[in-house]
Formats: sequence, C-alpha cells, structure tokens
Amino acid sequence: MNNPFFTDYNMPYDAVPFSKFKTEDFIPAIKKSIELTMERINKIVENNEEPNFENTILALETSEEELNYVMSVYWHLFGSESDNELKSLAEKISPMGSKLKNDILLNSKLFDKIKIVYQNKNNSNLDEEDIRLIDVTYKSFIKNGADLNELDKQKIREIDQKLSLLSPQFSNNVLNAQNKYELWIDNENDLDGLPDSSISMAKEAAIQKQQPNKWLFTLQYPSMGPFLNYSKNRSLRKELFLAYGGLCHKDEFNNNEIIKEIVQLKHKRANLLGYNTFADYVLNDRMALNVNNVYKLLDDLYDNCFEKAKKELDELKNYAKKLDDVDNFKPWDQSYYSTKLKKEKFNIDPEMLRPYFKAENVINGIFTIANKMYGIKFKELNNADTWHEEVKCYEITNDDDSLVGLIYIDLHPRPTKRSGAWMSSIKDNGLYNGKVRRPHVQFTANLTRSTKDKPALLTFGEVETVFHEFGHCLHGLLSDCKYSTIGNTNVKWDFVELPSQIMENWVSEKEALNLFAHHYETGNNIPEELIKKIKESKNFGAATMYLRQLIFGYIDMAWHTKTEVVNDVENFESEVLEKTRLLDKVDNIAISSHFGHIFGGGYAAGYYSYKWAEVLEADAFESFKENGIFNKDTALSFRENILSKGNLKDPMELYQNFKGREPKIDALLKRDGLI
Repeated sequence: MNNPFFTDYNMPYDAVPFSKFKTEDFIPAIKKSIELTMERINKIVENNEEPNFENTILALETSEEELNYVMSVYWHLFGSESDNELKSLAEKISPMGSKLKNDILLNSKLFDKIKIVYQNKNNSNLDEEDIRLIDVTYKSFIKNGADLNELDKQKIREIDQKLSLLSPQFSNNVLNAQNKYELWIDNENDLDGLPDSSISMAKEAAIQKQQPNKWLFTLQYPSMGPFLNYSKNRSLRKELFLAYGGLCHKDEFNNNEIIKEIVQLKHKRANLLGYNTFADYVLNDRMALNVNNVYKLLDDLYDNCFEKAKKELDELKNYAKKLDDVDNFKPWDQSYYSTKLKKEKFNIDPEMLRPYFKAENVINGIFTIANKMYGIKFKELNNADTWHEEVKCYEITNDDDSLVGLIYIDLHPRPTKRSGAWMSSIKDNGLYNGKVRRPHVQFTANLTRSTKDKPALLTFGEVETVFHEFGHCLHGLLSDCKYSTIGNTNVKWDFVELPSQIMENWVSEKEALNLFAHHYETGNNIPEELIKKIKESKNFGAATMYLRQLIFGYIDMAWHTKTEVVNDVENFESEVLEKTRLLDKVDNIAISSHFGHIFGGGYAAGYYSYKWAEVLEADAFESFKENGIFNKDTALSFRENILSKGNLKDPMELYQNFKGREPKIDALLKRDGLI
C-alpha cells in the first residue's frame, strides 16, 4: 500500500514522520489498519487450540498496532494542528473507530475464549503483569456489553455510533466559536490598566490582521486573562466575560442540543449495561467506586470553603467600593479587583513575576528538576520532524544512557489549536512489533507568546501549567510495563492527575525556583523577597478557587446522574449551582455549552478527579517536604511505585506502597489554608 503510514522512513528512534502525512492519507490508512486488525481478531476466534494467554489475550493486545498508530497521529493533529479539512475527517474517523471497538468488544465467540483464559488464569505460569492484562481485558469486555443479548448489543452499537459523531462536533464548535470572537480596540484610552506585554500582543495580533492602528483581543487565555485582570474599562471586561461565558450557548455554534443528546445517549447506554446512571457506570471502575463517595468529597470540600469564599468576596466588594465606588459588583469585576487587592496586600501580581519566567528557561528548569529527581537527561533533537515549526522534540535517557523516550513540546496558541493544555501519548510504552518500545509523549499548551520586544514571558499560573502537563509526561515516559494497556497513563481516571498535580508543588519551592527563575535580561535569580511573596500570597483567594473547581465537579455529576430529559441547559445548570452562588446569576451564559472536559474529552462523570487527586498529591508531597524536595530515595520510590507501574496494581495499593498508608485529606486543607 502506497501510504506514508505504511512506509518505513528510518526515522531516529522510530519517531513519527509528521511532515510526510497529508489529510487524504488518513482514511485509507485507517481502513487498511482496521482490515489488518479484523484479520487478527478472526484468527483468534477461528483458532481451534485451547484458549490461552498467548493465543488469545496477547494476540488481542497486539491486534491494533497499526490502527493505534494512525489514530494517535490523527487525534493529536485534530487538537494541535488542524484545518477545516482535517477536522471534518472526524465525522468519518470517529465512527470507524467506534464500530471497530464494538466489533471486538461485542464479539461473543471472542469473549467466550477470553472468559476461558480468565477462569484458568491462576492455573498457568504467568507473571503479575500477564494476569493483570487478563483481568483488565476481561473486565473491559464485561463493562462494554460482551455478555448482553444480541438485541441490546445492537442498541449499544447504535448509541456508540451516534456518540462518536457528537463529541467531535462539540469540540469543533468550541474551537470555531472561540476563533470567531474578536474584541477590537481603536481608542488607546481603552487600554488603560493593561500591562505592556498584553498591549504588545494585541498590537501584533492586529497587525497580522492588517489593522496596524488597532489592538485585537481574543478568547485565547493569554489574551483574555490579562484583560480581565487589568483592564480599567469595566464595560469591555463585561463584554469579554460574557463572550467567553456564552460560548456555544446562544450563537451560531450552539452546543446545547448536542449536550442533551450526548447525555441521553450515555444514560441509555448505562441502563443497557445494568447501571442506573452514566455516573454509576463510570465510577464502578474508579477509585471513588460510587456516586455517594464523589458527592461526599465535593460536599466535604464545599463545607470547608463556602463560608470562607463568601468572606473573600465580601472583602473584594468592600475593596471595590472603597477604590472605585462600585456598588453592583459583578463577575467581570472579580479578577480585576482580586488582582489589585492581592498586589496591595502582598505587593505581588503576575506581571511582576513574568521577567523571571522566560519560557525557554522554564522548560530547561523542568528538565533540570527531572534530572535531579529521577536521573534522566534531556537533549534537543534539532532535526526532528514535528507538526509545526514551533514544536521542539527532546530525547530522554537514563543515567546509563538507555533510552527513556521522546517528548514533544508545543507551547503557544494558534488558530489551528484547541484551547487549554494537555498531554497525550503519540506512541505508548509497551509491546509493539514483537518488542517492548519506549514511549513518545507530547504536551501542548496555549501560553503567552513572544513579541517583537520581548521573549515569551510566562505568568506564574502558566508556569504551573507547564509543570502540571510535564508531570503527566513523566507518568507516560517513566512507564515500565510490557503492555500498553497496562502501562503509561492508562490508570484509573481519578488517579491519573496525581503525577501531574504533584509537580506543581515544585513551582513554589525556593530550591527549585533558583534552578530556572532567572531575569530574562540580567540573568539574576528571582529575589528571595519575591519567593517569599509567592509563598505568602499562595492562599489568597484559595476558597474561591476551590469553589470554582467544585462548580465544575457539581455540573459534571449533575449531568451524569440525571435520569430525566433536560429541556433548558442554562436553567438546569443554574439550579445545580444555586448553593454555590456568591453573586447574582448572569443570564445567557452556561459553562456546560463549552465544557470540553466532559462533552469533548474523557472527563464525563470524572471531573471530580482533579480534587480527588489533589488529596493524593498534597499528602504525597508531604513526604518530599519531610525528606527534601530533591531527595533521591523519595523520588526513586515515587518513580518505582507510582510512575513506572501504570495500572499494574490497584492505585490505592500503589499509593500505599509509596506512602505507607492510605491518603488523608488534612494535608490538602492545611496547605490551602482551609483549616
């Protein structure tokens, strides 16, 4: 087959030859890959030998090698570098993947063989990982309807086909709506309060649109965030706030009907599989185990933060009244006065820190920290083939020069890139083509760009984002498993944020900051006084931020425990959030309409996992604090017990192996000033 996906380009480390792929290559490659997969599945089914690990489980594990490769490249480009033509392929590709998944998971003859291997697993000479793969494989078939009758299996197929179309549609709508909105300013007075970095970015954005006498602001966070934080123009802050809050709600990219259909389809699917709600279905195989435990976590945190959040808001209101005689405090005032009050209290704001966080230095910093903790080394591959000229690729090796893997880093916003930040595996660690390969991972973000006057200087929050996503990357890179289904970041969803969120802690530690926080002009280390202010101000507005995360968690759980049809998205959301409300409701906005985590990503009935994992990471970081943040023994234990193990054991067992006990919530509440 004359297709770049089936051509050997002899790339270093067998890296992906991104430049070789064209849009028209994907569909034929996927069709061919599916064909190869089904040939292997049929071979398993038709084999007359007694089913065993090798001829059934292992054969199934390696049956989708080509398809996994093509799909990982496509979905990566879909999020990071896609034009309309490439995006439109999702409407074909997603159903193809969904159909194959069901052709495998709903294959009765295949399941019968898997069941035999599962029942005999303890009577064979298999190692721990082999047995774990049997368990995971068997449970995935059960959970996806392998033991249903044929009529119900057909219903599952129909539902999954519909869902496979709806999620990409949702995501495309969000990206299109975000790209369409533009806030043009032609009066220099309307820039009052904005930092020079924000004004420069807006000027360059306008020049790119052939409007050199204006300034352009967008809904990309590096543009929108500083505007809401610093703009003195209240009416423009309101316009930007409402534009973002109303994304895909009451505009041409309306997602509300898509949301309702997704929710109903997932509910029906869960019912067919014997669960009362989709949340019950999801949580059955998570650390949380059930809906009650999730709500207990959310409610416990709510009880610890709501009254404190009210006090924080009252302080902001009083401050706004005192400063600008603001009587009717609104949500678009919150970031602005919070930034001002924080600066007044602690003499610190994001712009003061930017000069010490040159993007290049931050990346070198995370590499240095990873080296000090885990002994791994990073080397840029200058001739790497990437999906965009801005992307950098690095080789990672152990102290003994053995290969750890490759990491691609893509930091800045583009119209072809969806918003937010994320990590993904381009090639998993695990068995491939008869050998266990090392992983290739990437993280993509939308961080502040350079301007003609200054390099890319990041806010403190953006630095935390880099460390967060890099934590996910370490989880993928340091995986040491035979099978990709077991290894990498393929862990229970409420465990997957532990490696990412724990890394954020190093951003506030003097010993870590001194490794990379150098002034971009003078090269001087970030002053001790600023580090002290970072520490002192860390918990400013903490209760409000807690409440914000709980709002997302409550919305997610409400959608996925709902058994009746929702008629109005905005009203439904408003009812759910009534108890969390600190300010009067704003009409014509809805979080759900652009909530990509749960309707375009994999966090449905799982957004709580950020807070669940925070409990784990705060508790785990105590061990680093006690022993030293670069203590080799502690880092080695974290690597061996958490990062390298993937899903080899139950996550609570992995955590206990590291910590010596189950996690406690106290460390989180204490760290964030809630107790």
